Amino acid sequence: MSAVPSHPPARPPVNKWLVTVSVTFGTLMGAIDASIVAVAIPHLRGALGATVEEMAWVTTAFVIATVMVMPLTAFLGRLYGQRRVYLASLVLFILGSALCGVAASLPMMVFFRVLQGLGAGALQPTEQAILRQTFPPEEQGMAMAVFGLAVVVGPALGPTLGGFLLDNYAWPWIFFINLPVGLLALFMVTRFVHEPEDIRQHNHEMALKQRADMDWSGIALLSVGLACLQYTLEEGSGHDWFESRAIATCAVITVVALAAFVYRELTARAPAVDLTLFKDRVFLSGTLVGAMTFAVLMSITFLLPVFMQELLGFTAMQAGQALMPRGLAMMVAIPIVGRLYNRVPPPLFISSGVLMVAFSAYTMAHYTLETSASSVVGAIILQGVGFACLFVPLTTVAMARIPRYRLADAAGLNALLRQIGGSLGLAAFATLLPDFVAEARAGLSAHVVAGNPEIAHRLAGLQQTLISRGFDPYSALQAAQRLLGQLVYREATVIAFERMFMLAGLAFLLILPLVVFLKAPRLPAGAPPPEVPVEL
Repeated sequence: MSAVPSHPPARPPVNKWLVTVSVTFGTLMGAIDASIVAVAIPHLRGALGATVEEMAWVTTAFVIATVMVMPLTAFLGRLYGQRRVYLASLVLFILGSALCGVAASLPMMVFFRVLQGLGAGALQPTEQAILRQTFPPEEQGMAMAVFGLAVVVGPALGPTLGGFLLDNYAWPWIFFINLPVGLLALFMVTRFVHEPEDIRQHNHEMALKQRADMDWSGIALLSVGLACLQYTLEEGSGHDWFESRAIATCAVITVVALAAFVYRELTARAPAVDLTLFKDRVFLSGTLVGAMTFAVLMSITFLLPVFMQELLGFTAMQAGQALMPRGLAMMVAIPIVGRLYNRVPPPLFISSGVLMVAFSAYTMAHYTLETSASSVVGAIILQGVGFACLFVPLTTVAMARIPRYRLADAAGLNALLRQIGGSLGLAAFATLLPDFVAEARAGLSAHVVAGNPEIAHRLAGLQQTLISRGFDPYSALQAAQRLLGQLVYREATVIAFERMFMLAGLAFLLILPLVVFLKAPRLPAGAPPPEVPVEL
């Protein structure tokens, strides 16, 4: 009888692009679902019988669930295997999408969005780790270009895709569209993605240590801290921040829980999250710059549609179409940046991207009520190219010095900081906008006085127009005054948006000092790159 081999035979290598396509589908769907629901709120309100304030939970629940899972992805991968975690997350995301499409009440929708978010949270960092482990060092830029297409372009395509589905189909299709794509991704991952033997062996050894000393307290502190932090950022601006007892309580819990979590992880024998990765200043700088990039990206993504719909009179579909050139520019520019990554120093790419995004924000700061859709396109395209120049080098350089076995931990932390950065940017700009509008309105109102000849002439003209349409003189005067007040408010809102865009550009320039730390390690001249298995 022949002896049984101690190890299973090695699998034949799988084409790295098949692996890439397999794992990118899930990340792209998760990124799109983070923004696609925003355009469907009016339809969901009618179907679920909820108020605008209650509908905020449909988005908030998804985001909270997503950030809670991201940093624990590597921990779960060590216990159960990266491939199994990805497959389980994909199944959970598909199931959550199907259930969201048949939800009959708000509580059901919120619960199913939590399921969807728990699945989506693990997809992005797991894909990033898989791609880094699949591609050889000299092709890491191209790998992160593919990853960037899913992470950056997904949120930009969400509103446009959502508008199309809502105009042509019923609202459940914004969730049902995930089913065929998700099932295809599930088949491809099952068929083409396999965990390499060295990663599997290392995870098995680490899992033994983790099971012997499970970090339950660290996981609990992290979950509570991130949930409260995300709730504070998502709901704070709508509840006057610390004027709300719930927001103030969540803020205190956030500080206490996350401080205790950091202490726990730095002293635990087998920490659930490897915070020592931040000792690498390249990883720390790259992650912080990535968070700041997403803060500005999400802020401008929030501001532009509001400006176009409330001031320029665009429909939701028209606003989504006006934003499409940015997504298209990213889709074209990101692969080009990935191809050029090994020929151009990353700091040069990043600095160029920062300057392009800052200049596009400066251009937006000069928008007026006369701005047309075609005038928006130029700045949008420049902005898309700028973000492409930023994202690929950032995600590549940030983890260039991270050991192969710690890539999953680094990817989880990197994704978490990006998500939190985007939430911080949205919270800050959503809070500042009403204040800027009130300040600009007060400044303009100081000049709208009865003794001003120009105001008197404008008011008289409005009154005569209304009288010619059948108003009596007194009613015409009252209506003319209200119209004048509305004109002042519109102009104040335009001024506020101009200030917001300018602030976004200036804030983005603060990234430049951190660029000096983003230096990718270089292989010795003539030395072959380290061997990296092609299959996962």
